[in-house]
Amino acid sequence: MTLRKTLISTIFAATLLSSGANATDLDSLQKQIDALKAENQEILAGLETGLETSSKNPAQSNNQAASGHGSSGKTTIGGYGELHYNNISSDTEDKKQIDFHRFVLFFGHEFNDNIRFFSELELEHSIAGDGKNGEIELEQAYLEFDISDNANIKAGLFLIPVGSINETHEPPAFYGVERNPVEKNIIPATWWEAGAMYSAHTDSGLSYDLAAHSGLFSTDGDIRGARQKVSNAPADSLAYTARLKYTGINGLELAGTAQYQSDFSQGTGTAGDAEDGTLLEAHVKYTVVGITLSALYANWDINFNGGTNTGKDAQNGSIVEASYRINSKWGVFTRQNNWTNDDGATDKTQTDIGFNYWPHEDVVFKADYQAQNNDAGNFDGFNLGLGYQF
Repeated sequence: MTLRKTLISTIFAATLLSSGANATDLDSLQKQIDALKAENQEILAGLETGLETSSKNPAQSNNQAASGHGSSGKTTIGGYGELHYNNISSDTEDKKQIDFHRFVLFFGHEFNDNIRFFSELELEHSIAGDGKNGEIELEQAYLEFDISDNANIKAGLFLIPVGSINETHEPPAFYGVERNPVEKNIIPATWWEAGAMYSAHTDSGLSYDLAAHSGLFSTDGDIRGARQKVSNAPADSLAYTARLKYTGINGLELAGTAQYQSDFSQGTGTAGDAEDGTLLEAHVKYTVVGITLSALYANWDINFNGGTNTGKDAQNGSIVEASYRINSKWGVFTRQNNWTNDDGATDKTQTDIGFNYWPHEDVVFKADYQAQNNDAGNFDGFNLGLGYQF
């Protein structure tokens, strides 16, 4: 009997009791009322149990919880997004535009204490489709298996462990409206591949990652354009990545990554095309009394078929940044970016200075001023942004 029918029956029985029915009828009705009360208590108890169960799914990484379907365990939902306004100009071009740059949803599921799933689905530039500015991308989709208290294995599509923002790029986590141009053009963030990765850490703060995964695909050495995004990606040649990181001192992060790819051309190369290449990256970040100093250097060394020098044999970049967290809501920063994608023929520089305002730890408003040299495009001006994560 549904709750609605039960309540109606109870009201009807109570009405008969008050209408002057005989003793026998009253005794019979009283028994029915008692039975209905017991049934109501069972129904209400069931509802309360269901509500309590759905509210007890713990969130991971500040993600809100949602009840899982089709499987035991816990399902989590989260995401982040950022809106940008750019007002910059060069000698020949003005760029004044507003763009909801990224809208991202996280979906995760914990099957048990040792097996979990994580994914990240992103819509870039607000709208995707033929002739539109944006695209929909699956940036992460992997299973993680704990093999001990200090080690796990990932299998699937995951972010490459390199640089300072490739794995942690939610807007409240970094300064500046746009992601820095060095990690964008040299590393190139955001960068994900498909494969398997072993990760382990020690109690002393030392951790390491070892991964075998799909690689970049480029015949001319264009790094950013070589990201295949695991979309029907040629996989004649895999890539191998290793990272070592130390966080054993309070406020310090020290990390280095090495990657080797045996054939950028993925078996399709001819004379003069890119062959093997090595990426080396290192960064350090140290925070004390609200002041954070950080530096990063990344370098690609690419060999071309026949020893041809195409101008893209060496590509590198560096970042130096200083920031000061005034209090829980305000922070200021300055950053110097230097990079080249063509053996130093063009040495690009960009200087950024600005502030972040956090009305909540997961919500941020940003403003910065950028100044570029001619090789970088000479785009000077200001940027405004807002971002969130949950």
